[in-house]
Amino acid sequence: MLSQSFERSKHVYRNDEFVELIKDAVRFFNGTPVHRFTLNEKFLGAGVYALYYTGKHEPYNDYSKLNRLSYDYPIYIGKAVPKGWRQSRVSDGESKQSSELYSRIREHARNIEKVDGIDISDFSCRFVIFEADGSDMIGAIEAALIKLNKPLWNSVVDGFGNHTPGKGRFNQAKSDWDVLHRGREWADKCNGIPSNKADILEKVSKHLAMFGGEI
Repeated sequence: MLSQSFERSKHVYRNDEFVELIKDAVRFFNGTPVHRFTLNEKFLGAGVYALYYTGKHEPYNDYSKLNRLSYDYPIYIGKAVPKGWRQSRVSDGESKQSSELYSRIREHARNIEKVDGIDISDFSCRFVIFEADGSDMIGAIEAALIKLNKPLWNSVVDGFGNHTPGKGRFNQAKSDWDVLHRGREWADKCNGIPSNKADILEKVSKHLAMFGGEI
């Protein structure tokens, strides 16, 4: 039967168990081992990951101080879902056989190896694998971790996780990340007007100042 009036309260969903589940997954994530970014052992699964920087390159050298005792301040957080996940075509078996998480991390490593100013040896990563129905949590956990940690390359310097726009779509501007780190071939083909590098660096400085009390 059609409702004749709108009452917002009838459309709001709340569940404390869901909130606690997210918190539990975040706690588990923060307790997982940290690995060198150049993962040598291939593994199966999809999930959520974080990258940590501990180098001396400006303007990111504050991350070395922040992470000197423990890896609590990621510079980037991302996700990798099983193939067919967005169209609900993935089965339980396929989610376990997917290598999307490993492939995504390795793709990031290759991108960093291509560009100027940052060294692959200064990066580490941690990740959580979600299987079967757990893969439905991937997006929610990624969002919770970004909200909690405010990683620089998610919050301020956009573009690290971008892919090539494809043939005929290079009228867009180069991303802020590619302005700071030149070297990705497809990014150099973008012919839009990019952000000013000095303006980006100022935003980076202001963002890292939020963590100043921790340094």
